[in-house]
Amino acid sequence: MPQLNPGPWFFIMMTSWLTYSMIIQPKLLSFVSMNPPSNKLSTPTTTTPWTWPWT
Repeated sequence: MPQLNPGPWFFIMMTSWLTYSMIIQPKLLSFVSMNPPSNKLSTPTTTTPWTWPWT
């Protein structure tokens, strides 16, 4: 069973992980978000209780 032989699979996994972490990830993180979070203070919302028709 080839799944039990870690030789080629470990090399492929390490190569793809290093490619992702060294090349692709910095390029993805360099993009600026189009909708940055604002510094607005959150105000609590006021809710009114529901009036049930049978009470």
